Amino acid sequence: MTTIRDVAKRAGVSVTAASYALNHTGTIAEATRQRVLKAAEELNYHPNAFARHLKKIKTRTIGVFISRFGGSFYEEILEGIHEVVLETDYELIVCPESKPAHRILMYRQVDGAIVFDSKIPSNTILKLAAPAFPIVVLDRLLDHDFIFPLLLDNARGVREAFQHLYQQGLRRIAFVAGAQDSLDNAERMHTFLAEARQHGLTVPVFQGNFTEVSGYEAGQSILQEDPLPEAVFCANDQMAMGLLRAMRERGLAAPDDIAVIGFDDIPLARYMQPSLSTVGASRVQWGATAIRQLIEFLENGTPFLSQRIPTRFIPRASSTRNAQRS
Repeated sequence: MTTIRDVAKRAGVSVTAASYALNHTGTIAEATRQRVLKAAEELNYHPNAFARHLKKIKTRTIGVFISRFGGSFYEEILEGIHEVVLETDYELIVCPESKPAHRILMYRQVDGAIVFDSKIPSNTILKLAAPAFPIVVLDRLLDHDFIFPLLLDNARGVREAFQHLYQQGLRRIAFVAGAQDSLDNAERMHTFLAEARQHGLTVPVFQGNFTEVSGYEAGQSILQEDPLPEAVFCANDQMAMGLLRAMRERGLAAPDDIAVIGFDDIPLARYMQPSLSTVGASRVQWGATAIRQLIEFLENGTPFLSQRIPTRFIPRASSTRNAQRS
């Protein structure tokens, strides 16, 4: 069994310094603290102060680790989680924007976790997951008996969006990609490009990172193309908003100059001018399903049901040309 002496040796510090770092006591340099925490993570070390968690004594608490609090996207997932938790005697700890190592996660101070934070490394999650510490992940696929992926059915909605464009006779189509470390982005891009290839089309890809600013910058590049694309699919709504702003500055409008589609169906999408076509899913359902299955596993050992949260294409004004408008 790994001891604090092993951690101290790996970090190149005294046992006392290692103890200060792991228990957030004493006065040591931040660089030293981080070196000790990294060594503890690499050795999968858990201090004795938290041994009760490893002995299956329940905390009746679930940890939710998300990229950030702000924005309707995460708020709706949390709403779904909260609605289910209110029906139980469990409590929530919500931790936005991970540090190099979450103390709560690293020391298993909760009975289970829901992780939607790409900054938490997959190898950390793989090391921590255990029969007494199941983890639901919403943003990656990991092969482990006690890691339960619950992902969006990205492919279905993307295929519907492609068909919407293709059936209108649009053939020059571009794609704006999101963050390169995102599974959702990878699945959306792969599906869209595969659909295009099946129909004999080549689709140029412009790199973004899921922010409106990156969509605007991608838009600047797209608008230098000659000829201009007839349509652009963006891997999320924020980037589509940025693209539309770039188009307005050039005196272009959707859908007549360029048809535009996003993904996520954020609340603002339906109120924009023009209203934004998008791919949507119930984020409340996503959060509720994740927490419900996690609690069922913790309480009864019920196997986690492998599934995808359904998506659907929502046609609106930004991509629907005159001949198809109602």
